[in-house]
Amino acid sequence: MSGPVVAVVVKGYPRLSETFIAKEILGLEKRGLDLRLFSLRFPTDRHVHPVHAEIRAPVLYLPEYLHQEPLRVLRAWARARRLAGYRRARRVFLADLRRDSTRNRARRFGQALVLAAEMPEEIGIVYAHFLHTPASAARYAALMRGLPFAVSAHAKDIWTTPGWELSEKLGDAAFAVTCTGLGHAHLASLAPKDRVDLIYHGLDLAEWPAPPDRGGRAGPVEIVSVGRAVEKKGFPDLIAALAKLPAAPAWRFTHIGGGPLLPEMKRQAEAAGIADRIAWKGQQPKTKVLAAYRAADIFALASRIAGDGDRDGLPNVLMEAQSQGLACVATRVSAIPELIEDGTTGMLVEPGDVGALAEALGRLIADADLRRRLGTAGHDRLRTRFDQEPELDRLATKLRAAAASR
Repeated sequence: MSGPVVAVVVKGYPRLSETFIAKEILGLEKRGLDLRLFSLRFPTDRHVHPVHAEIRAPVLYLPEYLHQEPLRVLRAWARARRLAGYRRARRVFLADLRRDSTRNRARRFGQALVLAAEMPEEIGIVYAHFLHTPASAARYAALMRGLPFAVSAHAKDIWTTPGWELSEKLGDAAFAVTCTGLGHAHLASLAPKDRVDLIYHGLDLAEWPAPPDRGGRAGPVEIVSVGRAVEKKGFPDLIAALAKLPAAPAWRFTHIGGGPLLPEMKRQAEAAGIADRIAWKGQQPKTKVLAAYRAADIFALASRIAGDGDRDGLPNVLMEAQSQGLACVATRVSAIPELIEDGTTGMLVEPGDVGALAEALGRLIADADLRRRLGTAGHDRLRTRFDQEPELDRLATKLRAAAASR
């Protein structure tokens, strides 16, 4: 296998909610990069995506909590403190700790000690997914080992990490990439010139079949949404909008995903008198998600900005739905307008505007021709602008160049 050996640091692996990371890993392997995965946490999902079975890279799990593996951490500290970059990494960590004096910060340094001590000698670059905790461990370890450090930023990590921390990490990084134009503009304002690049995750279009023919379908109009039941996904807004829809034309709604707000959403549907129109499917593997897309007529996602600033980037589920020719209704949050142009490739409403969301859904339920037009236009734009293959080529080139500059 040609190309540099890359240490990829992730928060958890494998994770069904982060299949975009797994697809990127597989795509980089196919481009000749030799990867080693380092995870800050053990897996917890009941299901995994088929892509995980294709990945060849070995996974090393760092101590999730330092007190669980104290001897391993002590051995790593004994080795790491002899590394040429240890003192600089320690200075950076202590400066961070003064501004963020939390156990979580100390844990990242302990994980970095293990990462630096146990990384193979042939590693040429340390690459982290997410600018918050994974980038902290990766940055400290890269400093200890004298390696270049790169990072991929996504959504929550951009908007909930303090500005001072973003700026300093970006200053140390060989490069950073992010998957939305909005995120790129924010990070570029905090980083040295040309340090941050926009690389969309896109979709592996070869994995997704052609859209089904939805003509001549009988029965209720099928609405589907896929996503974790957490604040930033706005599912309570979607349930409230569904409750405003007239009884006719008939509709049904399917939700796929787990999450802490599920019980509250079910109570909300019961109170609104629409529980009998809703199917709660929980977390599902890709095959069943695909089947749900193909059986549906409309895809809905009511993303909003959470109280702590967390928000979506460019949700993969919207691209997946468009790959199946679904008319999509979503909100003007983060990078969603980069994918969906209101009235042309889908419908957009303001986040939290339940009335507008209900109106958009009502229009689509009542108008099969509008659903077909928006679904076709969304599918065509997806194929021309959000194909992941050229984006992965760009990322592989950046990793090779940064590793070569060591």
